[in-house]
This record gives sequence, C-alpha cells and structure tokens, in this order.
Amino acid sequence: MSSTHSKIINYYNETRFDYNVAWFTNKNLSIHFGFYDQNANRHEQAVLNTNRFMADMAGVKKGQKILDAGCGVGGAAFWLAANKNAFVSGITPVAHQVQTCNEMATKLGLQESTEFVESDYLDMPFADASFDVVWACESVCHAEKKLAFYKEASRVLKPGGKIVMAEYMRYHRQLPKDAENTMLNGFSGWAINDIDSGAEHYHMALESGFENILINDCSAYVRVSFRNVLRHCKRWLWLGRILLSLKVRSKVQHGNLVGTIGICETFLNGHWFYGLLTAKKGSA
Repeated sequence: MSSTHSKIINYYNETRFDYNVAWFTNKNLSIHFGFYDQNANRHEQAVLNTNRFMADMAGVKKGQKILDAGCGVGGAAFWLAANKNAFVSGITPVAHQVQTCNEMATKLGLQESTEFVESDYLDMPFADASFDVVWACESVCHAEKKLAFYKEASRVLKPGGKIVMAEYMRYHRQLPKDAENTMLNGFSGWAINDIDSGAEHYHMALESGFENILINDCSAYVRVSFRNVLRHCKRWLWLGRILLSLKVRSKVQHGNLVGTIGICETFLNGHWFYGLLTAKKGSA
C-alpha cells in the first residue's frame, strides 16, 4: 500500500464523524458538493441534484451496468439503482465505507442491484469491458497519477461506453504563488496532493482511448454549496482550535476544517473550477 493510499484511508477514517454530523442527512449519503438550480435550493436537494445532473450529462440509460469509482458511503450508487434501474458496483479503499454501503443497501432494499468492493480504482478487480458507464464524483482528485485512472476506466468500459466525472480542475497549471500555496495546503487537508488542469484532463482522456471529450465548467451550480461550507467552517474554526489543543479532535480532523477554508476561498476567487467531464470509449 502506497503512502498516498494510506493517507486517503486515514483521512476518511478520521473524518467519519465530521461527515456524519455536518453533511449527511436521512436521504443524502453523498460526500460531494451540491448543484443548486431550479430543481434544488436546499443542501439535501442540491446534493441529490448532483447525481441527476451527472446522469443527464452522460446520458445514463435505465438498466445499465455502472461502476462508481470512489463510491464513498454509496449515495450515488443508491440513487442510480433507484432512479435509473441500474446495477452499480461501488469501489472504495476504505473498509468502513464498504460496511456502511452494505448495511444501507439492505436497509433500502437495493442489495440485489448494488455491490461494494474494498479496492483501489487504479487496479480494479473487474474484467475488461464490464461496464456501460464509469462514474466518478469528486474522487479522482485523490489519485496521485490520474492518467492511471483514465487507463483503468477505459479498460473496464465496454466499447462505446461512457465516463462521467465531476472534478476539481485548475484553469492553469501555475497559479500566482500565494494562491498556489493556499490551494495546495487546502487540498492537503483533504488528502489530495494536487489537482490537474482541464487541459491536462482532456489529454489524459484522449491518451486513454476516449473520444467526444467534453469538459463543462459547472462552477456556477456549486458556488452556493461552496459559500455555505466556507461560512460554516469559518464560524466553527475557533472551536476547532480549542478542541485540537485539548486533543478532543485530531490533527487530521482539524486539517480537514482548515483545508476546507483554503479550498473554498481559492475556488470562490476563481483560481480553479468545478469541471464535469464526459467522454466515450472508442470502439477500435
């Protein structure tokens, strides 16, 4: 297991309580930002709306076989199974997430249309050409070598299959020094080493055999979600510092809080964007 892999697992283990308290609701089990539009004007609605938006952009059809790469605790997988009659295989390296997914699948009556695997999406335990769609929502950012993900996604997709990704993307490879440092320090708090530019994502997808590659800047839809998160983090930063000094909260938990502030500020200041990439695997 690489040090990066261990860092990611440790991050999600340490911040499990934070997500349970600050993000999840009874209907929302997704660890991602929300899309605000005419269909959604509250947090729970907006987070679920991200699934609808991604599915529409990728043209997801009922009954398809979908891989959720970086499935978290199953939010998108359950939405796809319930709303698109899909069979969804979710993959995550975090053991407690797999356990939660399996428990929720049984509770929701979706155990026959979902499966969850503890594994690495850079080396997946699936045969070639197994899926109609590869779905990745705010998860590929964790990969140190994102080209490896595109190649693995291409391998498990059927010819003509689709990839749909929601990702944090740079406008430019090099930002002004202060913004670069703030952004990278922020993402470090989320166990993310770096993010790539839209152009870099495009060329990695092209090199991996994808065609009809489209990258949409969806920042306008998630800006409210980022603003809300930033406001709450700043409001509770003082308490976080006290709890850290008392060793009630860990360095990883506090890094998550502080990192979120840097991430949201650099996003809202226009240094990077929220991209939605769709592409089709070539048939050759």
